[in-house]
Amino acid sequence: MHPRCDETPQWAQLQAHRAALGAEFDLRGAFARDAQRFAHFSQEAPHVFADLSKNLWDRQAEALLLGMAQASGLAQRRDAMLGGQPVNTTEGRAALHTLLRRPAGLALPGDTPEIAPALQGVHATLDAMLAYADQVRADAAITDIVNIGIGGSDLGPQMVVRALDAFRIPGKRFHFVSNIDGHELHAVLRTLQPERTLFLVASKTFTTLETMTNARSALAWFQAQGGCDVARHFVALTARADVARAWGMTTAFGFWDWVGGRYSLWSAIGLPIALAIGAQGFRELLAGAHAMDEHFRTAPLHANLPVRLALLDIWYRNFLGFSSRCVAPYHAGLQRLSAYLQQLEMESNGKRVDLEGRTLPIATAPVLWGEPGCNGQHAFFQMLHQGTDVLPLEIIAVRQCAHPLEGHHDLLLANALAQAQALMQGRASDCGHRHFPGNRPSTFVLLEALTPGALGAFLALQEHRVFVSGSLWGINSFDQWGVELGKQLAQDLLQRMHSGDRSGLDASTAGLLQRMGSQ
Repeated sequence: MHPRCDETPQWAQLQAHRAALGAEFDLRGAFARDAQRFAHFSQEAPHVFADLSKNLWDRQAEALLLGMAQASGLAQRRDAMLGGQPVNTTEGRAALHTLLRRPAGLALPGDTPEIAPALQGVHATLDAMLAYADQVRADAAITDIVNIGIGGSDLGPQMVVRALDAFRIPGKRFHFVSNIDGHELHAVLRTLQPERTLFLVASKTFTTLETMTNARSALAWFQAQGGCDVARHFVALTARADVARAWGMTTAFGFWDWVGGRYSLWSAIGLPIALAIGAQGFRELLAGAHAMDEHFRTAPLHANLPVRLALLDIWYRNFLGFSSRCVAPYHAGLQRLSAYLQQLEMESNGKRVDLEGRTLPIATAPVLWGEPGCNGQHAFFQMLHQGTDVLPLEIIAVRQCAHPLEGHHDLLLANALAQAQALMQGRASDCGHRHFPGNRPSTFVLLEALTPGALGAFLALQEHRVFVSGSLWGINSFDQWGVELGKQLAQDLLQRMHSGDRSGLDASTAGLLQRMGSQ
């Protein structure tokens, strides 16, 4: 059993190094002293280039962090996850989302015996799903596709479909409904014609409260509007095809219990993506992710981009005390990236106990937040530049654009570069209102173009980054028990709303329940 990161000898050394750096560490001086700082702290990986040089660390900090990762058995934990061992210990199963993008028939060192048959099942489902997607894409009678899901069944597919708009089939509109608030579904339904609409109902168990409530209302609307062929217009993305058939949905694409919701866009949950960009585009998305999987699997830790990003995250969270990270994608297509990353990281690593159930004495996942640039510059960047808190910023930029409008993209990229430069350099002024302290950290991630392959690689990079930090904190990144309690209480309160029974409730909940019932 390998030690948790805070139980390694390097942890105390990192604390001492942090104390030695103190408040004196200055990025401007660090660049002046080290002509190779950019070269050392930049990293190329499949489809992705990252500049980590404008961050508040030095070579010694990174070396100690790498030593900590080695002492914590990171490589062994990585190999266990990729090989199909049951790393999701609280649920007793593997976390095999990387298998969803592994090429057919590819065996890797360390594979468990279950991998080969599972991979066959993955590709059988993938081939069937993509064949169906191309069939629908060729059907001119279907003009609207509505994905009904929530969490990973919504955030990933919605983010990718929007991001890859340049590759999207013309003549079809895509809608995503997740909120149980009927306003959202109603706003979509009133724009549709039942005979021209395909509904995708995405729920692993086909019992998810929000999803099934929306699906039930969509089905009622379809029938009330004269729709009479449920089997043609409703498709289930679920592990419970038998339950879906009871709804009249004869077309269903399944996935497995080792596919976690926030890692599921590579599975049948990705059907809306395949409908948008086609079978070839979806395979390119998978290939980009697999290329990053191979980088993560084979690159030495010191040249492994997911590892280096995660070590920086731990340095900031546990040694510099930064409790949040701002994400600013400088591409309009990535407008839902921050929401997707929030679930990926905060649901995975927002835990307070380790694998053995011990309360952690160290902080874990930071808060992720952000908006696309340049919008964020006119909203919250004021705080990044001159606020009392130091807030690390992560900029994602794309070198090539996919639109014909002259001047826009160069201006966008110039703004992205300028923000990172201004945060670091600052500007002195005798007028305090116009003084920029500088020495504020940022990471700059650059994609050559926002293609399916590049996006797949970037998203796999983020998945592995989260896994690394969770492994070092000694937590299970693949469960999410914290979402269960609220669901259970909601069912009880729903019954009380109808019955008026407020016995046994705290005064606040009882008072609010009474007020809601009085309307």
